Amino acid sequence: MSGGNMTFVKDFFIVGFPGLHPNYYALVSAFMFLIYMCILIGNGIFLLLFATNRSLHKPMYFIYISLVMSDVLFSTCTLPKIIARYWFQDGTISFAACFFQMYLVHYFGTVNSYTLAVMAIDRYIAVCYPFRYHSIMSNRNILIMSIVVWIFAHSSIIMMVVRASPLPYCGANTIVQCYCDHVSVTRLACTDRTPYSFPAFVYAMVVLLGSLAIIVFSYSCIILAVLQISSAHGRLKVFSTCSSQLIIIALFFLPRCFNYLAANIGITFNADLQIAIIMLYSLLPPMINPLLYSLKTEEVKKIFIRKLKVNMATSGPPSEVNMTASELQRMHFDTNNCKTYWQIL
Repeated sequence: MSGGNMTFVKDFFIVGFPGLHPNYYALVSAFMFLIYMCILIGNGIFLLLFATNRSLHKPMYFIYISLVMSDVLFSTCTLPKIIARYWFQDGTISFAACFFQMYLVHYFGTVNSYTLAVMAIDRYIAVCYPFRYHSIMSNRNILIMSIVVWIFAHSSIIMMVVRASPLPYCGANTIVQCYCDHVSVTRLACTDRTPYSFPAFVYAMVVLLGSLAIIVFSYSCIILAVLQISSAHGRLKVFSTCSSQLIIIALFFLPRCFNYLAANIGITFNADLQIAIIMLYSLLPPMINPLLYSLKTEEVKKIFIRKLKVNMATSGPPSEVNMTASELQRMHFDTNNCKTYWQIL
């Protein structure tokens, strides 16, 4: 095709689930809106508890705050558009906005992956080097590590998006996905995408498998250390401390690894199922993580229950001893009359 006959796209259309019948658009949009609200409320409650309780200002919770922020921002950059696509039939997204969303999607995914690796290192040091934990994993050091994670995650993502944006997009503009990601968008390019897709795939594997290797190493050392504890109660306590993080890590990595493995060994799914799997491992962790930390972490649970009781007590019905302004005024008037009466006597 000659350059003069090419018509380059100026915007894209996010299809979402290609096999979804229009009769179910409202139901799907309402369901996604409910998920978004759960993510905002659940993570917002934890942020509020963290901000108002200095007892939670510990390294482990600082790491989790980084994860919470990444989860909320990821959900905010992806869910509103797909909700609008099904609720208002507004699936159009501009060229620049699509690539910006692509950048954010992969950026927050990278931040999550690195943060989970930091979380595993934190537990490794806490279990294997308990006497040096507070000197190594201080709040200051955790803050520095979190900042490094958020900054370092930018590097390769920017290059990936910059390399993808100049490609000639001259064909279809329909993105068969719930948001703009590198694979779905570059698939629409009117050129050989191998020189662009392969480096992106390698980067994704380095981030995913590199973080996973750190996590596997950390928890392998933790398991070996726990098995050396003679007390069954001690072993149970350590496993209980790590269980919530293990669930979070499993929710993030296992579906992703399955998705990449299935794609490389030739296991294929229909488009709707594949998108459902991607949305599951993208949105389930942000929704479940606050619940896990509230139920599995005794300290957070106690603070949450205490706050709940205080709010219920302050917002409850007034007690019988409370009086209205008119009652107090009448009482004051009666008291003055009583004083005058006794003075007369």
